[in-house]
Amino acid sequence: MSKVRTGLRWRPQLPAATVLAASAAVLLLVNPAAAIVPQGAAPVTAPADLGRLADERASVVEVILADSAELDALVATGVDLDHHITHTGDGIVVHAVVTGNEVATLTRAGFTFGQVLHTPDDAAQRVAEREATIAAHLAENREYAAAADFSARSTVSDVKIIRADYYTSGDTQVLSVEAKWAQGQTDASPLTVERDSGPGTEIGSGGTQTISRFVDAGVYLYHRGAAQVTSRPAYVRITSPSGDVAVAKVNEWLPIPPKAPEGPGYMKDFVASYLTPTELYDRIKALSAQYPKISEIVELPYRTNGYRRKAQAVLGTANASRVAVDSLAWGHQGGNDISVELADPGVADAPLTVTVTGTQVHVDLATDGSGTVTSTAEQVVAALNAQAGTLLTAYTYRGSPGTGVVAPVARTALSDGLAAPASVSRDPHPVYAIRIGKHRDGSRLGVLAYAQEHAREWVPPLVTIETAERLLRNYAHDRKTRELVDNLDIWIAPSVNPDGGHYSFYDFNSQRKNMTNHCPQDGSADFLGRNSWGVDNNRNYTEYSLFDGYAGASTSCTSGTYAGPSELSEPENRNVDWLAARPNITFSMNLHSSGNYFMWSPGSYAVPGRVSAPRPTLAEESLFWGASSRILTAIKRHRNLAVTPARTGPIADVLYSAAGNSGDMLWYKYGIYAWNFEVGTSFQPAWAEAHAETMEFSNGLTEMLRVARDFDTDRKRPRSSLSVSASATPGMVDVTFSTSEPAAVFYTLDRSRPTYDSTLYGSAGIREGGETLTIPAGTTVHWFSVDAAGNVEKNYKPDGRGNNHNKQKVKAPKR
Repeated sequence: MSKVRTGLRWRPQLPAATVLAASAAVLLLVNPAAAIVPQGAAPVTAPADLGRLADERASVVEVILADSAELDALVATGVDLDHHITHTGDGIVVHAVVTGNEVATLTRAGFTFGQVLHTPDDAAQRVAEREATIAAHLAENREYAAAADFSARSTVSDVKIIRADYYTSGDTQVLSVEAKWAQGQTDASPLTVERDSGPGTEIGSGGTQTISRFVDAGVYLYHRGAAQVTSRPAYVRITSPSGDVAVAKVNEWLPIPPKAPEGPGYMKDFVASYLTPTELYDRIKALSAQYPKISEIVELPYRTNGYRRKAQAVLGTANASRVAVDSLAWGHQGGNDISVELADPGVADAPLTVTVTGTQVHVDLATDGSGTVTSTAEQVVAALNAQAGTLLTAYTYRGSPGTGVVAPVARTALSDGLAAPASVSRDPHPVYAIRIGKHRDGSRLGVLAYAQEHAREWVPPLVTIETAERLLRNYAHDRKTRELVDNLDIWIAPSVNPDGGHYSFYDFNSQRKNMTNHCPQDGSADFLGRNSWGVDNNRNYTEYSLFDGYAGASTSCTSGTYAGPSELSEPENRNVDWLAARPNITFSMNLHSSGNYFMWSPGSYAVPGRVSAPRPTLAEESLFWGASSRILTAIKRHRNLAVTPARTGPIADVLYSAAGNSGDMLWYKYGIYAWNFEVGTSFQPAWAEAHAETMEFSNGLTEMLRVARDFDTDRKRPRSSLSVSASATPGMVDVTFSTSEPAAVFYTLDRSRPTYDSTLYGSAGIREGGETLTIPAGTTVHWFSVDAAGNVEKNYKPDGRGNNHNKQKVKAPKR
């Protein structure tokens, strides 16, 4: 795997020997599975101790920590952490997603808990709120359709115009129309809008335009669309397919405040409820079908394991006498039809027998001479596997030798435990992205946005959908949107973890990981462990991972940060790797929640010592910060939300180590400027808050596209200067460089021409400015600067024979 970032036009390649030596040194630093615990606390014997049971409810709870050492200790346990850290005067407060069993384990290890912040009941309210909203819209549609059916005997029309707005954007004139049609819930037909060409003219004289239906979460809301016009119309008319007519006056749309980058009439606010992964994919497919000239749907190459599980049951209560049973078939393919009964035959000296009738398995337990049951769990497991092995596999509970005598158990149906409706596919799931751009052939600078690596994060996918809607629906009439779509190759993947996403909506709202069960049968592979299975998709990537010796991921299959059996073991992660490997991708945004953070690499470090992955150069860091300022300003514009400086910066600096995260892979392996949003303050906030978060972070995501466009068109050459100050060392001076924009400075002190192989000016430290060079007075410094877009100061040719670089003889300042 590559540990050297490639792809930037000015970044020199580090010598291979240097890279290998650094990597080897890091690999010796730490055993990531070893838990560090607070002084005087009882150790957590293994991350597996934190496994949650299937019937336990998980809540978001504060954990009160003394310092960063205790934070590292908490991360090392494998506990499921929210992306939220607050540094207080007394220590650190983090948010953990834990069950009562996990709280007890961590309390025994010496950790202290604070307030409960979010409960399963809160998430249930969000789901109920979503369902109520959908039901209300459906009821409204039914009522409207019923009234329209009556229209043949009344004056009720089956079409009504909601809005008709005229506005200008530069020299462009635009008419935006929204209308409701009684058959819109079931009929996807567009509506035709006729317009006049001004007061007193005939409707139709100004031409026509079509508007398309807007569907959210399977519910028809209304038809809408915008088109350029050549004059300001006074009235519009819509004739529905049934012949009903609606006429409305056209209103003048007021321009938005001049500080916003969008032009007059810029359309936004396209989400009306939370969306499941199935609904997210349906949404982008409908969008692409409506705008085929500037978008397409791409099925990513790796299908997920699927929203499916084997049917299971755990028979018995005492661990030594429990029998775990799994179907061979998936639950939906017959496994859920299997049942098992463990019966006391009621006679003495009975043998252990297994009878299979269709999908019903009956076990008569063995008895002794007094009629007492004697069959052990180990014996029942062997008998089931021998006699019912075409239907199921049986095993003792979590590595128990199975020496306990089995108690009779009434007939128990095996179940996959999945509650989603049949509309949610149980097959290996395709993962989709929408590719937006006039030129989708790799010839334009590429930008990637992807969401829902963590299943329970319901707002980030909405940010991607809102952004896609804005790009496509504003293209025809907004000049700035058109510039982005015409000149960028934009990939948006709203849910890279659809299996976990569906599980979070329908089964276990705190689900973080995918649904793949990598647990062994002597571990937690049984039915009672089903809410702990899965791989943390944001710990399964290739760079600076647990497998490289970095902290913040776990080897335990039940941990919230389980890294999987190997790097890129999961199809979800291979899909992101495939996307990042597009050679034109230069910028990316990974959307998560929560905590209102804005972060970039390095995202991991090794402990002890918090030795991080290689830090960006001073120039790269400057570009990250400069672009961040623009993006965060755009977020703030919606409702004055400020992502604070304390929550802006490299992940390893402002959060905690996250070994094997996707941002690090994109940055170190592919040379992509990769950011990470942590949207909002909760995984599943009330809809009013979720809606506001969607709007503001869509502003930010759109601004990142503008950053990318400006980067691509940057032809301005940087300027640099050298400052000299007195040194505390006799005969020496202190020297620093400054640049007019984020740029790298290469310099020499031996009077030679500077090249890309010369010394690169570095940083003074974490979150600090440039380093101070202490050099002999009288030294002549030769240097040049180059920005990330490849523009070299003064058009100097570092690898040529030019001599027009900067040079200055440094003298001790007069006292």
